[in-house]
Amino acid sequence: MRRIRYGITSSLAAAVLLLAGCGGGGATVQSASAPAVEQQSDMAAEARPMPTASKAVQRDAKADQVGLVSKVEVTAQNRQVIYTGSMTVRVKQVGDAVEQAKQIVTAAGGYLSSEQSSSASKARETATLEFKIPPTGYNAALGRLGKELGTQVSMKQSTQDVTLQVADVESRLKSAERSLESLRTLLKRADTIGQVLDVEREIATREADLESLQAQQKELATQVAMATLTLRLLGPVAEAAQPEEESDGFLAGLKSGWKALLSSLVVLLTLLGAVLPWLLVSLPLVALLVYLVRRDRARRAGQGRVPAAPPSRPADPDPGTA
Repeated sequence: MRRIRYGITSSLAAAVLLLAGCGGGGATVQSASAPAVEQQSDMAAEARPMPTASKAVQRDAKADQVGLVSKVEVTAQNRQVIYTGSMTVRVKQVGDAVEQAKQIVTAAGGYLSSEQSSSASKARETATLEFKIPPTGYNAALGRLGKELGTQVSMKQSTQDVTLQVADVESRLKSAERSLESLRTLLKRADTIGQVLDVEREIATREADLESLQAQQKELATQVAMATLTLRLLGPVAEAAQPEEESDGFLAGLKSGWKALLSSLVVLLTLLGAVLPWLLVSLPLVALLVYLVRRDRARRAGQGRVPAAPPSRPADPDPGTA
């Protein structure tokens, strides 16, 4: 019954609107306003449960969004980091400490890359070791070296994130490989000798770039795969090199100028010491040579002189004439 009522009401409303559009009187519009109001009230009554349904749908949609967000897994990016460090340790016996340090690093999965030592005396003996250690065992090896060998004097560590650099090299490497393949394909289609020579020249250039990028990639991979640790071992009375403090200003300039003056004086004195023995040997010879030259000149001057004629006397007067 309610649907039939809605149909009749909607028909009356449509007729009223049609008459109003055709210029019908105001009375007709007023007579038709009552069914229209009743239709609006019935439609409002029918539409009351709809907001509840829409809210339920919204809650379901929000729940679905929350479920989607909760299912997202955050993966940690693999960072490419280069670890470097330097440590100075004072020990009782440098030789024994060197062997112990090698054992500690080997146990951590590393190896010795270079070694330098000076053995002026047992107390002043020093050694410098460079180790390559995997990052997983780097911190543990540092702790053992600083505690088990002796007294740690200084420690310096640094890290360098080269993730972007590694990605850039890999991208450039792939582009170079694709470009090289295109050039090789183009070489097969070359018709003239000139084209072949041009393409081969370009291929040689791209191959050189490709090899350079491969070397960079290999070096970065090596630095990332192994941390570098420089270990300096000092004897009981060996002097530890103090790091120089960077400074500026008048005092820093005066200090630098004084050091430069002392260095210049040291160089001049060194040159004087090197030349002085030669001067001591050569001066007597030079003096003898000068004496001989002067004597020879004097002798030649004496031989070249013409003796002067004696002065002529006036003639005696003739007695006969007198």
